[in-house]
Amino acid sequence: MVKKLILYSFTTERFYFGDIYWGYRPLENFTRVHRQGLIELLSLDETIKFPSYSTFRRVLKTLDFQPFTDLFNNWASVLVPPMPGERLAIDGKGIRCTVTDYSQSYQNFISTVSVYSHGRGIVLRMQPMSNKKISEMAIAQQLISEFCAQQVMFTLDALHCQKKQYR
Repeated sequence: MVKKLILYSFTTERFYFGDIYWGYRPLENFTRVHRQGLIELLSLDETIKFPSYSTFRRVLKTLDFQPFTDLFNNWASVLVPPMPGERLAIDGKGIRCTVTDYSQSYQNFISTVSVYSHGRGIVLRMQPMSNKKISEMAIAQQLISEFCAQQVMFTLDALHCQKKQYR
């Protein structure tokens, strides 16, 4: 029952709410649409008031994502390991609203660097990074090293074609 509800929630989020709006509103919409299932699954009182999108935003902005990343990576390594000959893409994406020092030449922002399977359309690993502390190239090299015993092929963008990093 739990696996079905979780699978249903992810597909609903991705294909229904994801096409309408990306952000915190889909989380509020999900709790509204699946209210009864969540109450039953989590043994909640029928009169409970679910959080608004702004409450989701306030709470999520305070979380340290490294423990969640570690949980995801452990889960993915067990349930969706890379397949021999699989093509994997590594790319970093900035997270909106995390830019600081707007007027400085060295702005800071948070990104997520992911290892994505072309064939299966899923993320196998991910790692958040703060660009003032570490570069995307260093994170990509860490992620590649996790797959060194696997027979996979990586695709990366031009950022990773710099001669200096290999000298």
